[in-house]
Amino acid sequence: MKALQLEKPLAWRRIDIPEPAAPGAGEALVRVQRVGVCGTDISGYLGKMPFFSYPRIPGHELGVEVLAVGAGVTNVKPGDRCSVEPYMNCGQCFPCRKGATNCCESLKVLGVMMDGGLTERLVLPARKLHPANQLTLEQCALVETLAIGCHAIQRGNPQPGEHVLVIGAGPIGLSVIEFAKLSGAKTIVMDLNEQRLEFVRTKMGVSDTIHATGNGAELEALRALTGGALAQCVVDATGSHQSMSGALQYCAFTGRLVYVGITQAEVSFPHAPIVHRREITIMGSRNALPPDFTRIIQLIEDGRIDTRPWITHHASFDDLIEQFPAFTQPETGVIKAVVHVTD
Repeated sequence: MKALQLEKPLAWRRIDIPEPAAPGAGEALVRVQRVGVCGTDISGYLGKMPFFSYPRIPGHELGVEVLAVGAGVTNVKPGDRCSVEPYMNCGQCFPCRKGATNCCESLKVLGVMMDGGLTERLVLPARKLHPANQLTLEQCALVETLAIGCHAIQRGNPQPGEHVLVIGAGPIGLSVIEFAKLSGAKTIVMDLNEQRLEFVRTKMGVSDTIHATGNGAELEALRALTGGALAQCVVDATGSHQSMSGALQYCAFTGRLVYVGITQAEVSFPHAPIVHRREITIMGSRNALPPDFTRIIQLIEDGRIDTRPWITHHASFDDLIEQFPAFTQPETGVIKAVVHVTD
């Protein structure tokens, strides 16, 4: 069975792996049809993802078809089209027992800490499959990306009428924007890349954007957009420790800052003049929860999330190794690339 493996950073290879065993109790055999290329995959390719281990078959944004189910499986059946929740949790540790399965103490994410979806078939726990028969395969592969933004906005809990500043308009930032808009808050987007800001304005309907130039004008631009109050909720989706260190300055008094991007570098900031004086709440946001997947599938079905602008590039399984380096380059205009594994 064909698969694509990252042997080490910058080094893809095509391999053959054994066919999966028949699904056991609580499991399902699926055919992988679409795989979204995520920032995590790009960071893994570049050697910048702290949780990525090698060699690894990447792929965790999956659109799949159920081929067979094991004993006791009732939530899916053969023929179902599904999105995959790729967070393999133990179910026994403290966070799992309290329902925070996204923070399992021994969490393994498909395609990051364990082999993922860039292959033809997989056996997965059936509880990690979310039926989405009204969605296209490409939409199924988008659900996990959207779930990251959904969870981040739930953490920040913006209210109608508040201002939300989303820093970073890459794929994760775009998913945050989707749910910031749905919250009823007034959404503002900041990015270094004017091309991405143009996408946000023309394709996502966010008119208030700030081009980050690093000359200090960003703060005054935000003051102008918020009547001087700054943002009650700030979500940093950059993964840049410089951006994450500076994000607090954009928080209003009693504001909330959510870090959804990941960095291996230290993040530092002044405590007394901002965190203490403004009584800022700082939060991390990791992965997503099962209800997020159910909600997103329904929102797409209802037409409340338009997925059409998202997918800008396609690649066949056979051409991915050659095309992948271009996906790492912002100037190519990639928002989301989708790999066609099988049809």
